[in-house]
Amino acid sequence: MHIEQAMAVLLSMLPILDPPARAILSVVTKLDRTDARLLLAMCDAPRATGVQLAAKLNLARNTVQSRLARWDQEKVLAPIDRCVSPRDLGYPLQAFVTAVVDQHRLDEVIAALATIAQITQVTGLSGAADLLIGVVATDADDLYRVAGLVLAVPGVERTTMSVAMHEVVAYRTRPLLEQLAHRQ
Repeated sequence: MHIEQAMAVLLSMLPILDPPARAILSVVTKLDRTDARLLLAMCDAPRATGVQLAAKLNLARNTVQSRLARWDQEKVLAPIDRCVSPRDLGYPLQAFVTAVVDQHRLDEVIAALATIAQITQVTGLSGAADLLIGVVATDADDLYRVAGLVLAVPGVERTTMSVAMHEVVAYRTRPLLEQLAHRQ
């Protein structure tokens, strides 16, 4: 059975979702139970070969290879630089900047922010601020400099900064993978 067929069967069994909601979810969902199991095995043994993963999960080697190829083609996995800590690159200080921007210049603002190396991510928001900007710095003086670069971007009207004191729950998707892997 193809993934699309299996997903259609699974989604049809969900009584809480009406047909339009199931249709939307089927388009959004890229991974199935086998994908989740494979990803969890890769979390546990990141350097495992396709043959080792296939043996561990009792899957055909071709199944493992085709899924890895599909993930690569569909850009399911984040780039490897997401795994590198800025701290290990000499940037121990992390902060989050919320920015209010001129909506007519939003694309221009985002393009300008992407040129600042110390910006690790930019997320669009709804509410009081328009953007959440993750930044890193070598020390307080460097953070002040980076904040000035953000504020100097044409179209940025106002910013507020919060310094990260301690990461209490790191970015993770393992609990979601475990939930998907254990669905019947």
